[in-house]
Amino acid sequence: MKNKKGLNTRCIHDGELKDDKFKGAVSPLYLSTAYDYLEVVDHKYPRYFNTPNQLALSKKISSLENCEKSLIFGSGIAAIFASMFSFLKTGDHVVFQSSLYGGTINLILKEFKKFNIEHTLVESLEIEDYKKEIKSNTKLIYIETPSNPLLQLIDLKAVSDLAKNNNLISIIDNTFASPINQNPSDFGIDIIVHSATKYLGGHSDILAGTISSSKILIDKILDSSINYGGNLSEHTVWLLERSIKTLFLRVKAQNKNAQKIAEFLYVNDNVKSVYYPGLESHPQHELAKRQMNGYGGMLSFLMKEEKKSDEFTRFLKIIKPAMSLGGVESTITSPSLTSHSKISKEKREKFGISDGLLRFSVGIEDYEDLKNDLTQAFEKI
Repeated sequence: MKNKKGLNTRCIHDGELKDDKFKGAVSPLYLSTAYDYLEVVDHKYPRYFNTPNQLALSKKISSLENCEKSLIFGSGIAAIFASMFSFLKTGDHVVFQSSLYGGTINLILKEFKKFNIEHTLVESLEIEDYKKEIKSNTKLIYIETPSNPLLQLIDLKAVSDLAKNNNLISIIDNTFASPINQNPSDFGIDIIVHSATKYLGGHSDILAGTISSSKILIDKILDSSINYGGNLSEHTVWLLERSIKTLFLRVKAQNKNAQKIAEFLYVNDNVKSVYYPGLESHPQHELAKRQMNGYGGMLSFLMKEEKKSDEFTRFLKIIKPAMSLGGVESTITSPSLTSHSKISKEKREKFGISDGLLRFSVGIEDYEDLKNDLTQAFEKI
């Protein structure tokens, strides 16, 4: 599904709706929730994921992820749920990477019990350890790379090969990388999920999720998702399509800033550890070079005086303490208080997420301003 056009061109032009009546430069917005059923073959209804704006946006996302089809959901967790529960039934088993977004972990721990679905959380990143956990009733392998919040990486080709050799479906949460930095389908991963609230939206004002895959798998997901009712409103679909037009420019600027910030923090006397794939000190740096096109705008760091992490964030003037990520503005958060707060302290620490860990979503501001903001906050503590 490789597209010969450049990513920037595809972000802007692929999947756009043509304004045939007035010749406007942007996609028209079709707000109707009621369409004629007598004169058309394809009955359009928002919950069926087939309205004009939904179909157009799905084509754009499919182009960026080198996939055949995509679906747009009301949130990232709705997309994650649909990507799994469209294929699972009572008695099935799923192998998970343990270093996942906290909302995904919470979904696994709370919802799988209700349906008597088994799961295994693999703490290792070595493919042999995933192979050991495959059972006769295993249906899916679910990974996230880079992971939230420790930026851990797993070998996409190895996961894909393992899944295919065992007749399993592989799913990845590709949110942290974005389609600009990583295309898992190129390595054989079956289903790609995004919280479009993050980099695809990019302005901290859209809640959405996406799934991209082959036509066969998307059609199966669609069959279930129609019943789940998790589609996105037309107006938000239109806003998301508009936002993706600048995705390439935004992510490239965030990549550049994050690399510099990571290097600055790495040698800072106030910082104990920095987690960023672009640093040579990162344990999977060589893997990042092989499977990523950029190292991303996300990093995490642990302060030497962990108890002062909240105090430190309060002293920041440009960088905003905020729960989400991927926006044009730089934000910082404590995963233990936000994304992973619903997981017990014991489990968080088992996953390597201490209370003093800070996750930094680097924006597109001037690097010197971000560095100066961090410096003045460090000086005050």
